[in-house]
Amino acid sequence: MPYTVHQAKTHLSRLLKEAEAGQEITILRGKKPVAKIVPIDKPAVEPVPFRLLGAYRGKIHFDESAFAPATDEDLIEMGFDYLVDAPLVPPPDSPVDKK
Repeated sequence: MPYTVHQAKTHLSRLLKEAEAGQEITILRGKKPVAKIVPIDKPAVEPVPFRLLGAYRGKIHFDESAFAPATDEDLIEMGFDYLVDAPLVPPPDSPVDKK
């Protein structure tokens, strides 16, 4: 995008950031182009990490007990022994039930 000399002086730091991002900036004196601000190096582009969908298919195995509720012994083993004797509290009544 072309800028006048006055605009370039006023917004030099912004124009330098644009040049660092890979844009070429043209400076005009009147309507005549007199200079260009160009990047010295190409902007560093972060490589996109490679991901292969389904790469672990068939490599991870579990049995159905992985989804079973934890027993009292499991809770004690995991350090949640305070939950073993905790009273079961029913959920509070919803506003819909109070009609």
